[in-house]
Amino acid sequence: MIKIKEIISTVTTIFVLSLVINYIRSPETYETIPDGVKFETLDGEVIDFKSLKGKPTVIHFWATWCPVCRFESSNLNPLSGEENINLITIAVKSKNLRDFIEQNGLKYRVVDDSYGNLADKFNIEIFPTTLIYDSDGILRFSEVGYTTTVGLKTRLSML
Repeated sequence: MIKIKEIISTVTTIFVLSLVINYIRSPETYETIPDGVKFETLDGEVIDFKSLKGKPTVIHFWATWCPVCRFESSNLNPLSGEENINLITIAVKSKNLRDFIEQNGLKYRVVDDSYGNLADKFNIEIFPTTLIYDSDGILRFSEVGYTTTVGLKTRLSML
């Protein structure tokens, strides 16, 4: 019986610590989707942030040189076909981006932030970082580090 209490206590402690660490590492970024910010995806689609309002929006900052980003890259694929959300991924200072996308079968929209300008604008310094805005354009979740498809879908379902 004592072993079970120790396990529960340990798991609870780890969970609470991970929440605290994530809070500390979360970037101070836009609390609302900023107006006047436009960018172009690798497919040539021009996206104006203002047009993203009306649906929940996931903005995911990642890089091909980041081991965690590489490992989690396919976790976003299931969200790419969903009509009720906007999914934008921003690859920061990444080389061979098109090859990486093709080799890994990535299906989502990717913005090439070769010089890190968008990452700087959003105050993103750690990768991967995921920002989730609600349909009114208000930041509801900010996560630094590995994320799963289930985790993303759960957060989106809470909006």
